[in-house]
Amino acid sequence: MNGQELVSSSPRHPPRTPSDTNHFVLTFENNRFASELFGQFDQNLKLLEERLNIDARARGNSVVITGDVVTTNQARRTLDYLYEKLQKGGSVERSDVEGAIRMAVAADDQLSLPTMERKAKLTMAQVSTRKKTIIARTPTQDAYIRALERSELVFGVGPAGTGKTYLAVAHAAQLLERGAVEKIILSRPAVEAGERLGFLPGDMKEKVDPYLRPLYDALYDMIPADKVDRAITAGVIEIAPLAFMRGRTLANAAIILDEAQNTTSMQMKMFLTRLGENARMIVTGDPSQIDLPRGVKSGLVEALQLLNGVEGISIVRFKDTDVVRHPLVGRIVRAYDSTYAVEAEEASRQD
Repeated sequence: MNGQELVSSSPRHPPRTPSDTNHFVLTFENNRFASELFGQFDQNLKLLEERLNIDARARGNSVVITGDVVTTNQARRTLDYLYEKLQKGGSVERSDVEGAIRMAVAADDQLSLPTMERKAKLTMAQVSTRKKTIIARTPTQDAYIRALERSELVFGVGPAGTGKTYLAVAHAAQLLERGAVEKIILSRPAVEAGERLGFLPGDMKEKVDPYLRPLYDALYDMIPADKVDRAITAGVIEIAPLAFMRGRTLANAAIILDEAQNTTSMQMKMFLTRLGENARMIVTGDPSQIDLPRGVKSGLVEALQLLNGVEGISIVRFKDTDVVRHPLVGRIVRAYDSTYAVEAEEASRQD
């Protein structure tokens, strides 16, 4: 642990009974790192207070922490993890603090005796390329990254903003850099474009490119832009509309199908059976955002039902609590989901 425990003064939150109060001071050796850890105007400590219902007051390069036993130890693990991140040359943003808190809470939720694990350190799965390292910010992201490492076929499903597509591209870039695969193939259905796709200018790649923009953006985050452009020209990174997959066997490749909720049953079966020797396949989508014509079943929804429990396949389901964009995004997702749930219930009653 990076800090030392000392005696401190009373907290500014309402006093707790002796039986449920934990009280200590963490002292960090490097003043500059401690300042970055606490945040401008101690904003990171305020976030800890808000999320964990503790009292955290900075005193130079120390922080006085008061609260119940479980949450103060969660705060301790969070700060130790973030300080270690700074020592390794990283930075600490608000999103990093949010992620570390989530992981600390989740670690305790999985322990039968969390108070016995005071000195346990946080360990978060990560994806690393030469340009960037992405560390899991939620327990589900952690499970997703680990699933990508061990399984040849992974489904990442859930609402927008949970990082499922971004992490998939990061993992594919990592595999390419390691030499574990020879190419990356990016694909998605263009259902939302309908017949308008044919009226867009340019060849098929130029027509589909706008719909693959999130995948491109993630690629440029992981790999220098000039290398991405050269890889596309050389066919090492391939942008392939879903319809062009038929008849191919995709070997020695990392294959990503994005927006998979807009595939039909036949398209999904066709895509999944393209998996070849030494290939990794990642399917991402949001079953609540289906743009298929009314009455057409989503291939993603069907695949999740049929393939659940099949050996070698991992299914990771993200929730609104995994949204890592602006906090409002998570609340927006919850508002829509609750409304849709009520409407669906009313419709089922009428039927």
